Amino acid sequence: MNPVIALRSSSLATLRSGCCSLFSLLLFIFCGPFPLFAQDTSLVPRDTLATKSYSNNPWRPVLTPEQKKQRSWLVAGANVVGYSTAMIGLYNAWYKNYPQSRFHTFNDWSEWKQVDKVGHFYSAYIESRGSMELWRWTGMDRKKRIWIGGMSGAFYQTVIEVLDGFSAEWGWSWADFTANMLGSGTLVAQELAWDEQRIQFKFSFHRKTYNDPGLNHRSDVLFGNTMAERLLKDYNGQTYWASVNLKPFFPGSKLPGWLSLSVGYGAEGLFGGTQNLAKDDNGNIIFNRPDIKRYRQWFLSPDIDLTKIKTNRKGLRFLFTVLSAFKFPAPSLEFSQGRLKVHALHF
Repeated sequence: MNPVIALRSSSLATLRSGCCSLFSLLLFIFCGPFPLFAQDTSLVPRDTLATKSYSNNPWRPVLTPEQKKQRSWLVAGANVVGYSTAMIGLYNAWYKNYPQSRFHTFNDWSEWKQVDKVGHFYSAYIESRGSMELWRWTGMDRKKRIWIGGMSGAFYQTVIEVLDGFSAEWGWSWADFTANMLGSGTLVAQELAWDEQRIQFKFSFHRKTYNDPGLNHRSDVLFGNTMAERLLKDYNGQTYWASVNLKPFFPGSKLPGWLSLSVGYGAEGLFGGTQNLAKDDNGNIIFNRPDIKRYRQWFLSPDIDLTKIKTNRKGLRFLFTVLSAFKFPAPSLEFSQGRLKVHALHF
C-alpha cells in the first residue's frame, strides 16, 4: 500500500473505530437497562422460580405466552430497524465517499499497540451485553437468550468488517474479527458458566495535553480537538479494564459484594498507526517524531461493581447499570517501560 494512503487510512481507522465504540455505548445505555423498567403485574420471589436464569434478580416478571410473543416481536423489530439505520448512517458517513474495491484483507495488527483491537473486544462485549438483556426482557429461554443476544455484538461488528473489506482505504481485518468474536464469546462463556458477568469489561478516558505545541497540534489533527472526539479517537487517553468481582470467587469471605479488582491496558506516545510519522498527499513529511517512545501500559486498580449495590429504586438501578460500562475513578498502579508508577486517581 502507498505510504501516504496507509497513513491516511490509519487516521480514518481511528474515526471508524470511534464511531463503532459510540454505537456500542449507545446500544448498551438504551438497551442494557431496559428490562428494569418493565411494567409487569405478575411478579414472584426468586425462591419460587425453578430456572437458573432468574438467579441475579429477586423479582423477575412471569410472562404469559402472549406477552413473550409481543415482546419478542418488539425486540426483533427494534434490532432490525435500529441497526439498519445505524449501518446506513455509518455507510454514508464513512464509506460512501471513499473508493470501493473488490473484497480484500488488510493486516492492521501492528497498529496502535493493539489498543484498537482491545476496543473491538470491548465494543462487541458491550453490544452483546445490551442485546442479551433485551432478550432477557422478552422471557426467552435462558440458553437461547445467551446465544442469540450474546453473539449479537460479534454479528454487528462483522458487518462493519465486511464493509471494510470492500473499501479501498481499509480491508477485512482478521485481527478485528478475532477481537469481536472474543468479546462476544467472553460474555457468552460467563453467562453459561455462572449466569452472571463476574468479570466485566469497562472503559475509562482522560484527555491528553502536552507541553510541546507540536504534539498538541498533531493530536488535534489526528484525533480532533473537542472532548467528544478525543474520547472516541485518542488511543493515548483510553484505558480498557477487566474488572473482576471478588466475592463470587471467595464466597466464604467477608468481602463486600461490590468490591472488584481491575486490570487495565493502554498505550502512550501514539501519533500514528505504526510510527510517529505523517506525510501529505504529495509525499512531503509534515510530522516526524521518532524521539517519542511508543509503549504499552498495564494498570492495577480497585473498582466498584455498581450492579451489586442493592436498591429497589429503578432509577438508581438504571444509572448503576449504565455506569457499569465505565471504570470508576480510583488510585492505580502502572507498570510500563520496565518500572512501576503510582497514580493517585486514574480516569
